[in-house]
Amino acid sequence: MLWWNSGSLSAAIKLVAVVFLLLLAGPGAIGQALSVLPVNVFISPGQKATSLTVTNQGSTETAIQIRPYAWSQKDNGDPLDATGDVVLSPPIARIAPGATQVVRLILRQSPESREATYRILIDQIPPPAEPGTVHVVLRLSIPIFVKPPVRAFPDVQFHLERDGGQIYLVAVNAGLIHEVIRNIEVTTSDGAKLKPSSSTSPYVLSGATRRWQIAAQDALPSTSETLQLTAHSDAGAIDQQVRFVPAR
Repeated sequence: MLWWNSGSLSAAIKLVAVVFLLLLAGPGAIGQALSVLPVNVFISPGQKATSLTVTNQGSTETAIQIRPYAWSQKDNGDPLDATGDVVLSPPIARIAPGATQVVRLILRQSPESREATYRILIDQIPPPAEPGTVHVVLRLSIPIFVKPPVRAFPDVQFHLERDGGQIYLVAVNAGLIHEVIRNIEVTTSDGAKLKPSSSTSPYVLSGATRRWQIAAQDALPSTSETLQLTAHSDAGAIDQQVRFVPAR
């Protein structure tokens, strides 16, 4: 699955995700290219419908299937569950080369107190098999954020945990909407720079906890040490001290 997020895209392409699957090996492999606008869907309080546009930038017709899922965070994962809260039209479409398909999104249930989060999965449907040809298909995952009817902000608190020979930076979001944490760096008292795993999603949903594993070092800092955290979020720059707490 290709996991797009606002933190991994440069400012110049933040509103457009273009996914190119190039030839894998030799002339018998056929790649596809799709673009989606927008890459993040935001729904305001009281809003019931919106849309996104899928463009086929490939040289052949392609078919897609579009499905909505409820998106949560648990045990540092991002489970997706089938939902009837969001209706997509059309759920299946064929797109000619260079053509676009507008996908209508209808919200059937609005959040009451905190932000509701969903994801739209756009899957290419593979064409019929052809002898000697490998068709490469892709999946796009587009986040949907439905704002609550109350004034809401993220409230992310950070701490460190040590578990055996591993250190984790932990973010707990007690706020009513999500936050995006990126460009994380932790500095020890002697100036050593510790960077977390880049494979962890930067989203911290409302009420969720996110843990980033810090790469193993020759000499791990003491749990009595206070470290300095720098990062960037949608709310602005982060520059604060972080301390160790017992692992949960």
